[in-house]
Amino acid sequence: MSHNYWAAFVQLIQTPFQHLELVWGIVPLYFGLLVNELTSAKANFRTAIQTGFSFIWAGLQWIYPYFRPHEHGLARLELGAMLPVNLLVTFLVLALGVVALISGVRRRYPRYGTFLGHTRFANYFMIAIFPIQARYLEWTWDRLIAIALFAVPVWLVLHFGLMPIRSQK
Repeated sequence: MSHNYWAAFVQLIQTPFQHLELVWGIVPLYFGLLVNELTSAKANFRTAIQTGFSFIWAGLQWIYPYFRPHEHGLARLELGAMLPVNLLVTFLVLALGVVALISGVRRRYPRYGTFLGHTRFANYFMIAIFPIQARYLEWTWDRLIAIALFAVPVWLVLHFGLMPIRSQK
């Protein structure tokens, strides 16, 4: 059994750019990743707002295809075709996004919720799982391992690569 985690990682990153309908959803996440990496590493309410927006954006992009036109011009959410793991991840991301956004706006975290201000790198995970959650790729152990395996190298490249820009502030 051959595990080519590099190929799985490249496929995760390339897939959204191979489908025009996914570009609209993924580009703001890349922008959010760069903005988050250029801000302070310390938790604050501004980073919570950034994280909340990114999470809500990703979650809405994943759930949008399940809205179907209904009578009287209204749209109805039909989740029957959505896999349970995709459904769980989507609603978890949406819930965390709403809590992070509200916490940032209110300038107050819920009890044990300060981690929402520490999520500078959360966009990496949203970007990595985006084609899976958008149902262009399937959830596999190889892809999940590739996401985890490349998290630290990607973070190191972003952290040290953007350090000159970050230090100019």
